[in-house]
Amino acid sequence: MANAYLAIDNNHEIVPLLNKIDLPSAEPERVKAQIEDVIGLDASDAIETSGKTGLGVAELLEAIVTRLPAPKGDENAPLKALLIDSWYDSYLGVIILVRVHDGVLRKKTQIRMMSNNATYLVDRVGIFSPKMKEVDALYPGEVGYITASIKSVGDCSVGDTITDNKRPSDEPLQGFKPSVPVVFCSIFPVDSSQYELLKDALAKLKLNDASIDYQNENSAALGLGFRCGFLGLLHMEIIQERLGREFDLDLITTAPSVAYKIHLTNNETILLHNPADMPEPTQIKSIEEPMVKATILVPDNYLGAVLKLCTERRGEQEELTYVGSRAMVVYKIPLNEIVFDFYDRLKSITSGYASFDYELIGYQESELVKVQILINEEPVDALAFLCHKSEAESRGRQICERLKDLIPRHLFKIPIQAAIGGRVVARETISALRKDVTAKCYGGDITRKRKLLDKQKKGKLRMRQFGKVEVPQSAFIEALRMSDD
Repeated sequence: MANAYLAIDNNHEIVPLLNKIDLPSAEPERVKAQIEDVIGLDASDAIETSGKTGLGVAELLEAIVTRLPAPKGDENAPLKALLIDSWYDSYLGVIILVRVHDGVLRKKTQIRMMSNNATYLVDRVGIFSPKMKEVDALYPGEVGYITASIKSVGDCSVGDTITDNKRPSDEPLQGFKPSVPVVFCSIFPVDSSQYELLKDALAKLKLNDASIDYQNENSAALGLGFRCGFLGLLHMEIIQERLGREFDLDLITTAPSVAYKIHLTNNETILLHNPADMPEPTQIKSIEEPMVKATILVPDNYLGAVLKLCTERRGEQEELTYVGSRAMVVYKIPLNEIVFDFYDRLKSITSGYASFDYELIGYQESELVKVQILINEEPVDALAFLCHKSEAESRGRQICERLKDLIPRHLFKIPIQAAIGGRVVARETISALRKDVTAKCYGGDITRKRKLLDKQKKGKLRMRQFGKVEVPQSAFIEALRMSDD
């Protein structure tokens, strides 16, 4: 639905299509009515197809030819091609997918990237049919691939314009609107020796996904890693999955957070991506958090549970309408409240029948506080988070209880605290492992045993003062997992 609305907003021609028409449960008339009610498209001439049986495929191809506008372009004009995708091949280097708008792109053409003026000589020109097939040239309106012995992944940015170096175009194509990351998390390799592999993997993924934003980060607890920005939760999960599957990396991912606007007392405004970088409370005048317009389609019998969930997440109801037997509810909710486990909870309480979409609508002032987790009175940046004042205490207590079970016992007592500023709001204590120093004493004067116990007590105090708490990385992984309450 979100993509359909984007296409409508950009005045694209849309061909409604009903797939899986061969299924016994297919209800084409009801679905056509739903398309007209929900999206507002005329579905009277929607094409009924089945990918399994091939029914309607010929009509679909004919509709693409006759109903969609043909591409326009001047073959004699200077070359102007849009870089729409790129990926890395270990034999050919960077393979670029292009769409030619003007001119002709041939083999042995010396091309120039208009964003950074890098020049290359084209080795191969081809199309997909669907396998890679070499051709002599690409003409206006055609989409194909080129290779030019490009070794540096940083020289190919999606949305760039490619032109002929000898006869360049005056102006680049409009390209794509720069993406703005809204969800942030830190990614660290479980094995610190894989840091360079993670760096290369992110660079290769950025080749065909320009919306990934990342920068170096150093955590005292987790070592070297990257602070990454994503377009949303789904984007974040896809990138994490690709890093694991395609590059065989074992990763630790911190809890997702969002970008906050902080207005300082000196009238400056900063964007805060990482809770660990939050200024001192005395320097902050106000904090604004991003708000989203959430649209949820849900069967009527699950509506009550959905309304309760949205209210718990500080949502404000804006609209409630019905489309047949399905309710469409629109809420204004803080983005911070849906980046944790909102989608999982929604699927759980609706048995998977709810569909959920959201769009950013701006920032709103809110009472937010930074909760810092301290282990043995030392703050752990990787566990710091921002949340609403009303939820800070319960969430801090939840993490402290979880860490108590995850951190192994040491020879000294370990306090685990959640603090807001200088005020501790939750505390758990891991008791010390006690070595039996009186085991060698068989009877005799009690003062000897007491002397040994007093010596042990002094040693434990000194160990707590100077001893380092070894927190296993598995404990961070479990503690940073989203709440499953």
